[in-house]
Amino acid sequence: MADIDLSGLAPLAPEINSVNAPFWDGLATGEVRLQHCNSCGANQYPPESFCYECGATDLEWQAVGGEGEVYSFVVVHRAPNPIYKQFQPYTVAIVQLDEGPRMISAMLTLDAPIKIGTRVKPSIKALDSERYILTYEPKED
Repeated sequence: MADIDLSGLAPLAPEINSVNAPFWDGLATGEVRLQHCNSCGANQYPPESFCYECGATDLEWQAVGGEGEVYSFVVVHRAPNPIYKQFQPYTVAIVQLDEGPRMISAMLTLDAPIKIGTRVKPSIKALDSERYILTYEPKED
């Protein structure tokens, strides 16, 4: 996989707040973290102050492996923002995590096309010296 400079994407990164900070802090330490409901046992993403499954507020953050498979994807040929032109064409995938929830993720370093069902692994990339993002790449067998 090619190494690419993602620093131009930093201005587009989501705002860190009290609900999602543990997710971003995890990426900074090389971990994928999900919220886990202590009432019903569900894992969830995106972060929220309550459980999507049962409505409980007894949530904690847990590090997970973060692997999964491609549930769906689209190849973007026309950048929605000039910053993305350097990556064209690029893939945006919905990844069904082994731990339960689905995540939407850019797959910016693909060497070959993917297909639904492709096993993928997390790849944490630096935006700058303080911010990291979670992308995915095919898992080699």
